[in-house]
Amino acid sequence: MLPTPSDPLSDIRAAQSGDADAFGRLYRANVGRINALALRLTADRARAEELVQDAFVRAWEKLESFRGDSSFQTWLHRLTVNVFLVADRSRRRREGRVALYDELPETPVDVEGEGLGREGRMDLETAIAKLSPGARTAFVLHELEGYSHEEIAALSGVAAATIRAQLFRARKKLLEGLDR
Repeated sequence: MLPTPSDPLSDIRAAQSGDADAFGRLYRANVGRINALALRLTADRARAEELVQDAFVRAWEKLESFRGDSSFQTWLHRLTVNVFLVADRSRRRREGRVALYDELPETPVDVEGEGLGREGRMDLETAIAKLSPGARTAFVLHELEGYSHEEIAALSGVAAATIRAQLFRARKKLLEGLDR
């Protein structure tokens, strides 16, 4: 016998009252999308897994602030982007204080097994993973997630002109990388 699908709104209300099982259902319903977003933002499986965990911990902590003005998925998506940007700013500050000369360059994302199925899609994911962190963030948030330059600037604490420049460089690098 198949379990009956739960009502997301009742799961949200129950989870806001402290029902961990209801939050578990919300987690299972949304973890795939959040994981895909995290992988695109970080271009690193381990960091993406950490981001997903951090985002859902933050969602549990902030769940009472969800008012239903937008869908739960939209709220969770924005929360995940915010968690990423805060962690990324913190990471950049730490790296700015310490010279990391012996660090190897990041390896591209291994997208096999992600259900992408198309060689072109895997090439794009690999090319995105090779972008600099700023260019990758600008590209993913603008081109894939639909944020405006101003929204990305406000979220990341970077000028909108910088976002536009990073986006331009990202597009140029992607075109160069995919032409090969």
